[in-house]
Amino acid sequence: MKGIAVIAAISLTLGTAASVQASVDFADERVEWVVPFKEGGGSDTWARFFAPLISENLPGQPPVVVKNIPGGGSTKGANYFDRRAEATGLEVLGTSGSTQFPFLLGDRRVNYDYENWTPVLASPTGGVFYVSPELGINSAKDLVKLRGESIKYASQGATSLDLVPLLALEILDIDVHAIFGMKGRGAGRLAFERGEVNVDYQTTSAYLQKVAPLVEEGKAVPIMSWGVLDEDGNLQRDPTFPDLPHFAEVYEMIHGTKPEGTAFKVWKAFFVAGFAAQKGIFLPRDTDPEVIEAWAKAVEDTVASEKFKSRAEAVLGNYPQAVQAKAAKAFQVALDMDDSEREWVRDWLSTRYHVRF
Repeated sequence: MKGIAVIAAISLTLGTAASVQASVDFADERVEWVVPFKEGGGSDTWARFFAPLISENLPGQPPVVVKNIPGGGSTKGANYFDRRAEATGLEVLGTSGSTQFPFLLGDRRVNYDYENWTPVLASPTGGVFYVSPELGINSAKDLVKLRGESIKYASQGATSLDLVPLLALEILDIDVHAIFGMKGRGAGRLAFERGEVNVDYQTTSAYLQKVAPLVEEGKAVPIMSWGVLDEDGNLQRDPTFPDLPHFAEVYEMIHGTKPEGTAFKVWKAFFVAGFAAQKGIFLPRDTDPEVIEAWAKAVEDTVASEKFKSRAEAVLGNYPQAVQAKAAKAFQVALDMDDSEREWVRDWLSTRYHVRF
């Protein structure tokens, strides 16, 4: 991509949470929050959790109404926002890793550009990789035993968020047979429960609600998390799963050295875009700085509120939300991929999974 500096410069616009100018008032207005996914999915749930809380903190307390525009793996709704949103503060976009991935891959359906948007929130999540007890492994160090075994994974598609686990297994030299066509990660989990596949991953909220009971029943064995990023951009253990090693630790367990090289750089880029900065709230870049400041302060007040803190862990997991300048920095990292790395991952997807670009 070009112009990462533009995204980085957003932090200069946002600054710290200062007093919002009295001229910004959304009373008697309505905010439309475009969510480029259907109702009931993870992004829709995330947006509907945040919407009423942010409404309470915006000047004038306007209702924040979610508008679902699904299609094209979220590219339809993102294209719609990029083309039609007015820079008034009354239209915002919620993105997900499924919006970031096509942008990173140069998908021809993408007519949007993150340079055209200003982020005010980056919302992270985690992911846990687990296996069937029938494989006979109990921890990450046993993963080498899976080499040469029949490993099956139910996938939405190689260019979906499943790119992260598929590339992780490739880097660990574990051959996996991906069974494509799943309508969502929930469908993949059900295939695991039915015994049709023997490895799976779920994002934090789904894992806590749907997989943790399977672990307690002895029907699933957690192996590793993808991890989280510290302020220096290094992988650390996921605070929601502190007893599980993160992916870089597992790599070192198996290979005896720390991960490096193009494959790992690509994996990390998609991990950040799909998990560490998985979801975001954006306004059109040309929005008045005072309006951006009003939104940034509303988001900051929201995540600092007791109402948010008392409810968030059950819905979002135990992750700090990145607001204002930190959100800009998170998306700068998430969308920073050079041409050689993009060419590498496109070639890998085409060769390994017959993806056509």
